[in-house]
Amino acid sequence: MKYDYVLFDLDGTLTDPAVGITESVIYALEKSGVTSPERESLYKFIGPPLMYSFREYCGMTEEEAARAVGYYRERFSSVGLFENEIYSGVGELLSRLKSDGTKIILATSKPDVYSERILEHFDIRKYFFFVAGNTLSESRPEKEDVIAYAVGSCGIEDTSRAVMVGDRKYDILGGKKFGMKTVGVTYGYGGAEELCEAGADELADSVSALEKILRPHGKNAESVTM
Repeated sequence: MKYDYVLFDLDGTLTDPAVGITESVIYALEKSGVTSPERESLYKFIGPPLMYSFREYCGMTEEEAARAVGYYRERFSSVGLFENEIYSGVGELLSRLKSDGTKIILATSKPDVYSERILEHFDIRKYFFFVAGNTLSESRPEKEDVIAYAVGSCGIEDTSRAVMVGDRKYDILGGKKFGMKTVGVTYGYGGAEELCEAGADELADSVSALEKILRPHGKNAESVTM
């Protein structure tokens, strides 16, 4: 099926932000007087909203979590957002999707001001029809809030013609709430089990596999149908 709209998550889907995010979390924890755990245990911060993560994973109160988010942004806004790598093949995929006439939308829990800078940094902003993210004031804290903003802003009336692509359960659950097809990418940070439990319609273990799903008449790639 050819989709009219493709909504992409950012972290763990288009780019690998592990260094920038974990270093910024470590910075925030240290400034909060909390001993940071091993770096790998911080990968779970990649994807969910930061307020949720500091509360859920660090046992912080709402006030403590808000303070930690502020510390996190001190580092991330100047250094961390560029400690990032674009996944191989992403630029080419976006270029071909746009050439097909597909409207490409970013739907990320990262504040849109950071997201715009990251897309420009990797020279892929030109492929996007619209960028939907959270805000610095946390007015769109959940992925479903971000997707609702994208749907409304882009005038998507038939959401069955749209697909949400992401690496965490929040992407899948958010897309399904709006009647979209969903594709989970297992090369990110959620993993196949998490994505399947959330109800992903299809899985892709590489960017080339993702291309076959999104461009069924394009080049061949492996995919797994749920």
